[in-house]
Amino acid sequence: MKTRLFFLVCLSFLLLFGCGGSSDGDSPATGQPTFVYQFLTGTEGWIGDFADYPVGAEKGYELVFAYTKLPQPLDTTKGALMLSGNNHSDDLFMFLKKRISGLEPGKVYNLTFVIEFASNVADGMTGIGGSPGEGVLVKVGATAEEPTKIPDTSGYYRMNIDKGNQSSGGRDMMVIGDFSNDTDKNIYTLKGVTNAAPFQAQAGPNGELWLIVGTDSGFEGKTTIYYNRIEVTLN
Repeated sequence: MKTRLFFLVCLSFLLLFGCGGSSDGDSPATGQPTFVYQFLTGTEGWIGDFADYPVGAEKGYELVFAYTKLPQPLDTTKGALMLSGNNHSDDLFMFLKKRISGLEPGKVYNLTFVIEFASNVADGMTGIGGSPGEGVLVKVGATAEEPTKIPDTSGYYRMNIDKGNQSSGGRDMMVIGDFSNDTDKNIYTLKGVTNAAPFQAQAGPNGELWLIVGTDSGFEGKTTIYYNRIEVTLN
């Protein structure tokens, strides 16, 4: 309840002060440094991908990224970005990325994220390797360099940015919540999370940043998350 209340307060604050983003979300309107994505008709330029799994193991890990609708019992008329994977490696990273432009080159920005997603895992559940709720951490961040998975010498895909590992954040991402749905029922429920302290990132020489949102999992099982709304404010 506290998490949901905090999310609603943050959302009300943004609406009250009129911090709407541009129509396509690629660059901010003057004096309105908030990017808002609700996925009403499509991905809005967000790209889904996966890391921390063996090269060529996509089928066995059941990796899926898709534009879809929210699952039942939620409002199935509303769009969402779905990421799903079966975490055989005990370390699966599922992420979304999006390039934004029109920023001041080289300037350091303070970013505040407000993320709404659907989870079907009740609080306090147990699972192999970790909880399917609290053991799946939600992370956000931003980099001037495009976040990309690359194969390492051991035959695994790893990220080219410092996202940290599972419950720990890194230079380029921070933990802002987990996948548990703040209820005692294993049904899809909307949950909102935000970062209490701003995340700092420096725009590249062309005035661009790559936003990144994802889950870093220690649960050795399948996770399917639906992102319903992503808001990012730059100060």
